[in-house]
Amino acid sequence: MLLHLSTWPEVEAYLGRSSGLILPIGSTEQHGPTGSIGTDAITAEAIARGVGETVNSLVAPTINVGMALHHTAFPGTISLRPSTLIQLVVDYITCLARAGFTKFFFINGHGGNIATLKAAFAETYTHLVNLNIANADRVQCRLANWFTCSSVYKLAKELYGDQEGSHATPSEVAVTQYLYPEAMKTASLSPEVGKGHGFYGPADFRRRYPDGRMGSNPALATPEHGKQFYELAVKELSNSYLEFLAAE
Repeated sequence: MLLHLSTWPEVEAYLGRSSGLILPIGSTEQHGPTGSIGTDAITAEAIARGVGETVNSLVAPTINVGMALHHTAFPGTISLRPSTLIQLVVDYITCLARAGFTKFFFINGHGGNIATLKAAFAETYTHLVNLNIANADRVQCRLANWFTCSSVYKLAKELYGDQEGSHATPSEVAVTQYLYPEAMKTASLSPEVGKGHGFYGPADFRRRYPDGRMGSNPALATPEHGKQFYELAVKELSNSYLEFLAAE
């Protein structure tokens, strides 16, 4: 059940049986020479919808632009500042909490969102109390990164070993290949790939990781692998969501 395809009476009826909501969030950023710029949003949305269908939960529209300032030296990347993303999340949850939602399960596809989302949750709790919103003290937010699911991580290591890397990974590229096989890209990838470097800003990031990859070899990705990752993530996160709903 998708929020943006529902009517308000349908949402009201849903709230009569559940106060839980799944919110996919990703990013619009470079993913190396072969990865789609929308990879993080595409994967989060698909997995969130799969979880929603599995557990019969409402799924919110995808937040498809995240905190990716370090990627903005690559054409096509769009980023919010951390402060902007925090306010966006606070505003989202405030509106939804007023309607009666109290359990917010964010399925995230981008590592760069993690710190900002945790800060946004902390700010949200205080904000709701200050507004005297009913049930403000019952609002809970949970962050679930599909790419750190134990089953996903295990399979990625089995298939790719150290070539999984940490950005423009074969696992995430594989999921997009499974979802959009018509958009698969190929390119000549250098065997030399940046890895293990710290970085400070967009120009520094591109200097250290010139083709956008971080220790990864996305040439190893296949749509068949992507189907496996998708199914594992949906299964594990469905269980996590139900546990979240059941917890006090």
